[in-house]
Amino acid sequence: MAGTNEKKQLLLRISGKLYDQLAAWAEDDFRSVNGQIEYLLTQCVKERQKSGRYTPQDERE
Repeated sequence: MAGTNEKKQLLLRISGKLYDQLAAWAEDDFRSVNGQIEYLLTQCVKERQKSGRYTPQDERE
């Protein structure tokens, strides 16, 4: 597993409609589209951890 501060690149393919929606949301929140996606994914992971559905074993799978 990569270090926690190490940034990884990821190719993400999404529909044009979803991209436009994310771009508008990012603009509202004063973020880049990339920053918005990273923020949303971070929030989802935190929510999963709080729900108890996440265990450290999940990182190895």
